[in-house]
Amino acid sequence: MQANRTLARLKTFFSWALDEDLIDNDPTARVRRRVKETARDRALSDDEIRLFWAGCDKLGWPFGPIFKLLLLTAQRRDEVGTMEWAELDAPATRRWTIPREKAKNDRAHEVHLSELAVEIIRELPKISRTRADGTGSEPSPCLFTTNGERPVSGFSKAKERLEKHTVQLLRAEFEEAGKDPTKAEIEGWILHDLRRTAATGMARLNIAPHVVDRILNHVSETIRGVAAVYNRHAYLEERKAALEAWGRYVENLVRPTSANVVPFVGLR
Repeated sequence: MQANRTLARLKTFFSWALDEDLIDNDPTARVRRRVKETARDRALSDDEIRLFWAGCDKLGWPFGPIFKLLLLTAQRRDEVGTMEWAELDAPATRRWTIPREKAKNDRAHEVHLSELAVEIIRELPKISRTRADGTGSEPSPCLFTTNGERPVSGFSKAKERLEKHTVQLLRAEFEEAGKDPTKAEIEGWILHDLRRTAATGMARLNIAPHVVDRILNHVSETIRGVAAVYNRHAYLEERKAALEAWGRYVENLVRPTSANVVPFVGLR
């Protein structure tokens, strides 16, 4: 898929260069797409979520917490990765507001933070940076940064390390169960599948589709037509309840000795 996307960008660039008479020929004119892409519908199973979480623990800071929050909040990678302390409301409110300039659909988005998400954020280290005038240091605005100046990068390599951790954990479980560890495999997945996993999980908890849509901050929502024109309700309370239910569900998977009870109630 990455090869196809790179080719598409190159074709766009060289087409512009031809129009501007900067080149005589398009070197990508006879290059074909490498593979046919299909729509993805991958969502992690409950067992995979459990392994994913344990893998994140082994991965550690900063990507372990980032990946966990991707699953718990159902937001996009760059929105979570560039999260700033100023975007978070008081702990009692548990509200994260994604600024309009960061949101993919160009509108500010309010995300409720479940108890488990808040726990992760509270355990994050506070990183400092040098003041602009060089007189000492000040807190970095970024939650996830290694130098205090800019958000972390290197998601692909971190994802590869996570995959190795999860396979190792699965092999250990196979050995403990008397199974052949060489047959321990996990189907491939991408970070965006964590967002789909959260949406699928909330649907399994009987959360109404239009509430899940609002949580995902989709431009194209479930409610359409005349109803969409008149329905400006943000469903904030329903979204809060949905993400709390999802957080408890995940916690019950990753902490099986917990006394959490997940209510399978509809939010309609």
